[in-house]
Amino acid sequence: MLNNIGLPGLLLIAVVVLVLFGRGKISSLMGEVGKGITAFKKGVSDGQKELEDSAENARDVTPEEDKTKV
Repeated sequence: MLNNIGLPGLLLIAVVVLVLFGRGKISSLMGEVGKGITAFKKGVSDGQKELEDSAENARDVTPEEDKTKV
């Protein structure tokens, strides 16, 4: 259904949204979206750092083979 909208259709949708919500509301909405993306990226990088730190601090708990059985 959305495969054949094209550029004129997208421009028409953009104009209708601009008329309905106004420039100020759309601007503030985009600012909030930007803040959300920034917070998401920070959360992902913090999670990766936490995983790396836990991997560095992890100790090997696998049991050693019994050397008397050989």
